[in-house]
Amino acid sequence: MRTEGPDRRHEPTTTAQASPVGPSGRLTRKFQRLAQSLQPRVPNELLIRGRDELPKRRTGHDRVPRYFRPQAGGTGGPVDPLVGTFLHYLRVERGLSNNTILAYRQDMQKFKEFLNGRQISVKDVTRSDVVDFLAELYKRGLDSRSVSRYQSTLRNFYRFCVTEGVLKEDPVSTIEAPKVRRSLPHFLSIKDVERLLAQPDVSTPLGLRDKAIIELLYSTGLRVSELCNLRVSDIQMSSGALRCIGKGNKERIVPVGRRALEIVERYLKESRPALLRGGSSPFLFLHSRAGKIGRIQVWHLLRTYGDLAGLREPLSPHMLRHSFATHLLDGGADLRSVQIMLGHSDITTTQIYTHVVEERLKQIYKAHHPRA
Repeated sequence: MRTEGPDRRHEPTTTAQASPVGPSGRLTRKFQRLAQSLQPRVPNELLIRGRDELPKRRTGHDRVPRYFRPQAGGTGGPVDPLVGTFLHYLRVERGLSNNTILAYRQDMQKFKEFLNGRQISVKDVTRSDVVDFLAELYKRGLDSRSVSRYQSTLRNFYRFCVTEGVLKEDPVSTIEAPKVRRSLPHFLSIKDVERLLAQPDVSTPLGLRDKAIIELLYSTGLRVSELCNLRVSDIQMSSGALRCIGKGNKERIVPVGRRALEIVERYLKESRPALLRGGSSPFLFLHSRAGKIGRIQVWHLLRTYGDLAGLREPLSPHMLRHSFATHLLDGGADLRSVQIMLGHSDITTTQIYTHVVEERLKQIYKAHHPRA
């Protein structure tokens, strides 16, 4: 995930234990080797522990144990000192975004509450404890993708503990990750996009802002957090591009379509001054009270306009990102160019869109060929 602005550099996590973080805010060089993933060495037994007896997916909190329920505020209470040091390492050395740090914190808090039920600490965990925790997640109705995320969090945490010298053995390293079936991304047709763009009322400041948001998301394939953190200075009207900071604090330049530039320029002249109400803000898109628009607000406005446009499924910012990539490949763009524009560090992540195009070709063949 990408960083959430300048706040990321000024929020170090304090701990009660001796921390490997020096006065300069940097960890020792050896932690840079922790990014390499470990390959599973033995089969796991997650699906063996009573998998046939697992209940159906949960329908409410009444069937979920206390330690799997969402916590108020999303943080789940105070953080274990060792976990706090780990989170600080992720922030300072790995450069992960605030949203990613929060996800790690929530996962570790859920695991800590599970351990509290057994009256053991995170430093006394055995391989069996981890397997029981992951199996419990399955019992509570989580799918393989969600369980795999929890396991990835624990694997990174205990790898950190071993490297730091807190533990001698990693209780997660020999647990094989669940197999996750990659689903094809959902995207809009070109007609769906046209209907969607016709919904905002551009005669109002908020309607003009909303259309500029939709146009920019579809024209550039930005992540929603990248869009929210755009500054006015990031838009390069003369060159037809914008500058954004993506995952891992990586900067990239993305081309912007002519129609998107036109509506953004109109928003800057007509709508944004009305939203500012005489104030000032460096951010491009603002909410009705002159502050930076948030991710949840973008989600809600897209969901609303998607319903008005009669889309078959709820609209999300990432669906516009998927549509951007799919339509580029449909139009003949090469995979490497799409990877750069999306900000993917690994081209295998971008390759999922080639499967979408192949699937569409199969559907066209079956619909139109006489021998299909």
